[in-house]
Amino acid sequence: MSIAVCPGSFDPITLGHVDVVRRALTMFDRVIVGVAQNADKRYLFSPSERLALARASVEHLPGASAEPVDGLLANFVQEVGASAIVKGLRGSADYDSEQAMALLNRHLSGVETVFIMGDSGLGHVASSLVKDVAAHGGRIDDLVPAPVARVLTRKDTND
Repeated sequence: MSIAVCPGSFDPITLGHVDVVRRALTMFDRVIVGVAQNADKRYLFSPSERLALARASVEHLPGASAEPVDGLLANFVQEVGASAIVKGLRGSADYDSEQAMALLNRHLSGVETVFIMGDSGLGHVASSLVKDVAAHGGRIDDLVPAPVARVLTRKDTND
């Protein structure tokens, strides 16, 4: 069974993320959404909330699941027996920021990173932008999965 890990902070998970997972499942038997913590980021959702939302957002995809990543991604991919890390790219700026991480993860774990170009219709969707739209009362139901939209519209995004 081929396993890939699609890591990120997912604060919150968006339709762009779900699209990347869906398409990764055409290449891998199983895709684990690895919900990670980045000490340099300030989160709206707690780690358990981000994990629950990721699980609810991919549960309809056979072969997809979500798990917490505690510590280094390189260690997590080895623990779960993944043969690849999957990252979605919206454009060249994403590639520039992801390239060094892909090389470091390969150095640490021997696992390659596979880049999937995001759907052009979702290229403008980013978690930070979704939170900003929600904070100003804008419509987000076409940017995030339904479980996220329900929670985010009730969450105080000005924390």
